Parts: sequence; C-alpha cells; structure tokens
Amino acid sequence: MPLYAEDGRAPTPRSGHSAAQPVAWSWSAVVLGVAYSVPAVVAMPFDVLNGLALAFGVLPAAVVGLAPSRRQRMRVVLLGACVGIPIWFGSLLTGHAWLAVSAIWILAIGAAVIATRSPIGPVVLNMSVAMVGIGLSLDAGTGAALMGLIVAGSVFGWGVSLLWPERPPEPSPAAPSAPTSMLGYGIRLGAAGATAAAIGFAFDFDHVGWSCAAALLVMRPSAEMQRLRSVGRVLAVTAGAAAAAGIATVTSAPGWYCVVALVAVAGAAATRGSRWYVTPAFTTLLAISMLIYSHPQDAGSRFGERVGETILGVAIAYLFGLLLPRLLDATIKRRTFSS
Repeated sequence: MPLYAEDGRAPTPRSGHSAAQPVAWSWSAVVLGVAYSVPAVVAMPFDVLNGLALAFGVLPAAVVGLAPSRRQRMRVVLLGACVGIPIWFGSLLTGHAWLAVSAIWILAIGAAVIATRSPIGPVVLNMSVAMVGIGLSLDAGTGAALMGLIVAGSVFGWGVSLLWPERPPEPSPAAPSAPTSMLGYGIRLGAAGATAAAIGFAFDFDHVGWSCAAALLVMRPSAEMQRLRSVGRVLAVTAGAAAAAGIATVTSAPGWYCVVALVAVAGAAATRGSRWYVTPAFTTLLAISMLIYSHPQDAGSRFGERVGETILGVAIAYLFGLLLPRLLDATIKRRTFSS
C-alpha cells in the first residue's frame, strides 16, 4: 500500500474523490487531534508562540490519519521527514534566488521521474517539492527549527497513535491506472513553481514561498482534481487567514489561542477525508497566527499578502497545469488535420 494517495492523503475509501463527501467529519479523529494538541495546549499559557509552533508541528500527523495497524502507523514519522527536511532545504536557498528557482524546477522533474517507480514517489512529488517552496520564506535557522518541530511532532503523533486499538484494514478503492511517465507533468510542475518563486524574488515578496507553494500544491495530473484544489485552496486560505486576523485584533489571551490550536489540529484531523481541499484553512490559521500574534497591527496586511500570493500561485498553476496542455493539444490537432 502506498503511503499516500495521489491527492496527498493516506489511501482510504474516502480518498476516492467520487465517493468522498464534500466536507467529511469524523468525531473519532477529533479525539485523536485533541490528543495531538496536548503539548501545544500545555505550553500556551507560558508562551503562545511556542504553543502555536508545537501545534503546527503535529499537523502532518493529524492530516495523515490513523492507519489500521500499529506497524503501519510508523509511516507518520516518514511523512514528517518528507515535510520537514524539504522545508529546511528550501530555507538554505533563500538568499540565492537563481539557485532556488533552478532547484525547484529540477526537483519537480526528478520527483516526477520517481513518482511511478517508488511507493514514496507520489509523496515527494505532491508534497515534498512544495515544502521546499515553503522553505523559501524562511531563514536557515527558522527552517531548521521548523523541521525539528515537524519531525518531533510526527514522532509524538506516532506515539499517541499507538494508544489507539488496531482495527481491520478497510477495503481500498481500485486505484486509477498510473501513467508510465510523468516527465511532461514534472516539467510543467517545475515551471510553475519556478515561475512563482522567480516572481517572488523579483518583486521582493516578504514570503516568497507562499505563491510558490500554492502553485505546487494545487497542480495535479488530473485537470478535475486541480480545478477542485485551486478553488478549495483560495477559499480555505481566505477563511483561515481571516480567522487568524480577526482573533489577533481582538485578543491575545492564551486561552483563546489554546482554542485556536485545538480547532486547527482537531479540524485538520476530522476533515482529512473531505473531497474539498479544506486543510489549508487550518494550516493558514496557525501560520498567520504565529506571524501576527506579537504584531496584531499587521493583521490586515498579512491577510492581504497571504490571500494575494495564494491567488497568484493558483493562477500560475492554472497556466501551466490547465491552459498550456489545452493549447498544446489544440496545436497538435491542427497540425494533424492540416497534414
């Protein structure tokens, strides 16, 4: 069984888009998410920023869900490494624009080549390359700290998951046949990420990685899935950023930020089986809260920056993921008919 389905979630019956509810909800996953949130809630009264960071660190464990057997649950640690290490690597490239732009493109192509050859390939293609993009918004020290938090949070999540009983494996839906080569898609994916990163560096964005990650996270080989993720990401990011900005402008009380951590982690866990792309609402809620907690006067500008760069990234993904293939197909058909 692969670690992840094509859309980046663990393979479960709900991960098939035709069968999944638009917004799924699992109360048992809420309980698991609350358990994951314990370190964040304990730390929050003493240091809100550290508490929020601890909540962010367990998000990969919340999103991957609970595997049937305890042996399979170890995979969440591998997922944490596939998220945290690329973020740190991206942060090392922050001060080197052309190297960063080139690296994004090359990594996307390489990930596409291994996507059909290794069980972990889809994770690297759909998740890890985008995490390199996120790292472009961080300095090396912050990137290393975030990597440590995510890996440690994943290890903690794995430990918590062992407290849950095993259950019989659920039947997985038949997986669609994978293409023999993803190289063409990888070239377009890399071009989208590289273009977004180049624009961010050229215009000196405060967070170069936001538009880059948005482009890489919404692009998929399936046009239908990309459209769904594009609309979902814009709406989810807007909701999460609005919630974070609203809370920061009215209160700085640790108790309210305990609620933020619980809502973000438990909500991400409970809705992971959704057909709509709702996870960015919870990641954005935590990310923007960490940015503006000490600077609530920046709430409006951070909201606009996050939403604007997300829309830019989605638009770039549309260009390379949907429009360009359509134009190429039309060109090939015209040449075929003319010959």
